[in-house]
Amino acid sequence: MTDDRIIFLIFSAQNKLRTYLGNALAAAGVRVSYPQAGIIFLLKQGERTMSDLSRLLGVDNSTLTGLVDRLEKAGFVVRRTSAADRRSLSIQVTPEGIVEGEKAKAIIRDVNALVKAGFSPEELEVFKGVLRSFFDKFDKPGGRI
Repeated sequence: MTDDRIIFLIFSAQNKLRTYLGNALAAAGVRVSYPQAGIIFLLKQGERTMSDLSRLLGVDNSTLTGLVDRLEKAGFVVRRTSAADRRSLSIQVTPEGIVEGEKAKAIIRDVNALVKAGFSPEELEVFKGVLRSFFDKFDKPGGRI
């Protein structure tokens, strides 16, 4: 009998990967989480508003606020009044944040290689296609049910 619990397998795999990556970052002395590293990676391209970060990362504003608060407290980002719109704040990465982001990037790259290990290039393309299909199928709340 085959295990046809696709949703269970996807969520279990995601949780396993999240835990493994978090442990790998901590073991390497990296002080940011994977989601915080994602913020730093985006900010290395230039300052962003909270709304921009929220949209690009696909997280709600309250989640993003907590992530940015912790990054700011650690000295990895700063909030500044936006030059374009004085009513909004822009987030900028600090030199310390760039260094921490580079440490995280090395670990994330290693874990990404581990995920891909043992698969042929063709299998990886199929797998990536399956993952990308989720964005098409489930992009809108309520989906196709």
